[in-house]
Amino acid sequence: MDRTLLLHPPRAYNGALLIASSPYPPDPFAHRARRPFSPSSSSSPSPLKIQNQILPMSLSLEASSTTRCEASLSNIYNTDADIVDLDWENLGFGLVPTDYMYMMKCSSDGIFTKGELLRFGPIELSPSSGVLNYGQGLFEGLKAYRKEDGSVLLFRPEENALRMKLGAERMCMPSPTVEQFVDAVKLTVLANKRWVPPTGKGSLYIRPLLIGSGVVLSLTPAPEHTFLVFVSPVGNYFKEGLAPINLVIENEFHRAALGGTGDVKTIGNYAPVLKAQNIAKEKGYSDVLYLDSVHKKYLEEVSSCNVFIVKDNVIATPALKGTILPGITRKSIIDVARGRGYQVEERLVSVEELLDADEVFCTGTAVVVSPVGIITYLGKRMDYGNQGVGVVAQQLYSSLTSLQMGLVEDTMGWTLKLN
Repeated sequence: MDRTLLLHPPRAYNGALLIASSPYPPDPFAHRARRPFSPSSSSSPSPLKIQNQILPMSLSLEASSTTRCEASLSNIYNTDADIVDLDWENLGFGLVPTDYMYMMKCSSDGIFTKGELLRFGPIELSPSSGVLNYGQGLFEGLKAYRKEDGSVLLFRPEENALRMKLGAERMCMPSPTVEQFVDAVKLTVLANKRWVPPTGKGSLYIRPLLIGSGVVLSLTPAPEHTFLVFVSPVGNYFKEGLAPINLVIENEFHRAALGGTGDVKTIGNYAPVLKAQNIAKEKGYSDVLYLDSVHKKYLEEVSSCNVFIVKDNVIATPALKGTILPGITRKSIIDVARGRGYQVEERLVSVEELLDADEVFCTGTAVVVSPVGIITYLGKRMDYGNQGVGVVAQQLYSSLTSLQMGLVEDTMGWTLKLN
């Protein structure tokens, strides 16, 4: 049988051409124990049956940079999928391979014009690609939550799109438009809806990537770039969950310096913290809190999250001055805290203030809000709140997660509902 047969003829779809294309990409995780795809199952995409084999289809979305492809897959398959049978109670923060990923490419004209939903699996890169040779790449992180009625919420995806655009400018890369970014996220989440954890059991972590995939040899921007989105169900980032974590302040290694890329979510920012982080974990600490590289006295951030200190009714966090990532959770917590009557200050925060704080907590997409129970600095140990969850951290955590999971009315306009 001709494997180029289409499941449906090409048709216009919100200004884009929607094609069920072939040949079909292989499923690299076919050996995994998961519910099999079936033409009549509501928990899987509509497949094409050829010679008694069920083969998943690839979805191709073509659009100009000014055309939006709305994330509605109801004409392709039923997105009211059953939830995958996983051990949700023991779900950690690690990759669980899901069904689909999204890919869109951009050539030297700087315009992303094609997007595809493909089977999740390996991608092909030249050994001479810009991302492999010179680290030309960015990533984002956001989450989708399942409401009690079964619908799914995204949290502030436009903010991630805008941050990627700013990062792309710094890294000499073209970037998807905000609309393209958000629609790609929507499509990927809907295609993997059955992997969104039940309410209160975790979230679907969404990882958009922008990489220099084109071939280079000299130190120049790549001539081609690829935008990818994949997802994974996750639980708590720290094994402690909402329980307090144990940090050590790093005095020798530094995460970023003025004039560098510390305020950009580039892939190159993260490998340099691994050594200090590994040393800390070997000594029993949860993570590392970094100081500024000039004075070695002002707080910056933890390896992958922002830091806040609390004293009386004042919450302080290091100001964004070019070395600290502008976290979207950080930004949200500031607004939530002010809404609850706290005075929030963005400024230089010294180690001395940390010693005198009532509470310390971290924020980030992965950790949400993580209270700090112990901090060690130059051999001196500081305990906060009898190593319990502080009142302020608990309030802000509850307020933010209630918004993210749709448990309270979203008066901020931060959530985006997917049906």
